[in-house]
Amino acid sequence: MSRSLIGGITNRVLMLMAASLLVLSYASAFVNPAKAWYMMLPGLFFFPLAVLNLFLLLWALFRRSKAVVIPLVALLPTLFFAGRSVRLEKTADIMEGGMPAVKMVSYNVGRFSGMRDRNGKVLRDECKDSVFSFLTRTDADIICLQEYYVSDPETLRAELSAEFPGYDYDFYVFTGRYGCFGNVTLSRFPIADQGVVKFSRSANLALFTDIEALGQRFRLYNCHFESYNISFPGIVKAVIDRKDGIWKETGEKMRHSLSLRPKQVEQVLAHISDCKTGTVLCGDFNDTPMSYTYQRLIRGHKDTFRETGNGFGATYRVLWPALRIDYVFIPEDFTAEEHSSPRILFSDHYPVIAGFAADSVSGTAESGGRD
Repeated sequence: MSRSLIGGITNRVLMLMAASLLVLSYASAFVNPAKAWYMMLPGLFFFPLAVLNLFLLLWALFRRSKAVVIPLVALLPTLFFAGRSVRLEKTADIMEGGMPAVKMVSYNVGRFSGMRDRNGKVLRDECKDSVFSFLTRTDADIICLQEYYVSDPETLRAELSAEFPGYDYDFYVFTGRYGCFGNVTLSRFPIADQGVVKFSRSANLALFTDIEALGQRFRLYNCHFESYNISFPGIVKAVIDRKDGIWKETGEKMRHSLSLRPKQVEQVLAHISDCKTGTVLCGDFNDTPMSYTYQRLIRGHKDTFRETGNGFGATYRVLWPALRIDYVFIPEDFTAEEHSSPRILFSDHYPVIAGFAADSVSGTAESGGRD
């Protein structure tokens, strides 16, 4: 068998493997990972798989190979899915001449552990001050924070009152040996009702808040779904150090989280089904747009990034621009007016800033919001 024939067969096998994985990444958005956890992996790597197939397509075109049809066919559905992760169309500047009716920020602050000194010590107070300064500059009407760390609930109340005057607030935190952490929602608009959807066997939650704005009431869900409980830098270090059992340990952690997250999503959806108003969903979903989580929650909502975002939508700093896991979803009868994710370094996540209005209300919001 000639060397060129062997090379041709090898190339086609590699193309078929890459194409198959990309096709599986499309399918992962429609398969419950609690029933087939392995289907999550192709979806998690949708972005690099799409780039790999694009490279193979260009390489086949350069070689004038008939195998070009393999990556070409695999990439065709990307025309429908790519907009969930990257948006190249520049949106007209709706903000020109005014401000959005409601401006909000969703930010996983990572327990304020994003800043360290030269010795690796966490500078929690300095990080918290930097986050507060950033939030003040955004001048948002609604602020939703996840993984907020504080020593105790009373300190949290005093801190929120002092740092965010003019905001009503709601929070739920879990208390441990070394302090409290959980979700916080702040609003310049009146809060009519509030509560929490607690997840079993988990320190994650969804905080819900009924807000009076835009001439109506809507319910805001500040969500933090189960994470993979793994550290990518930690995995790399363990591999370099040749730590035994690292892949088995990582797989067990991922299977555990994948068994919990779909149940948490269904809990929130069941809670939404009893809600008589429109719902805004935001927070750290810990899943990509090519996931069952995204596919379930986006129903009846608009993704503000897909409506008005620009460039890469990734929000996880460690593997930027591959992973988008933080979102703002608004009701279908609302209009998205703004979306951005500034690359600030105070957490392993980037914040999401979104602006929106109700279609039935133009201009600015009712009293209690922006001037």
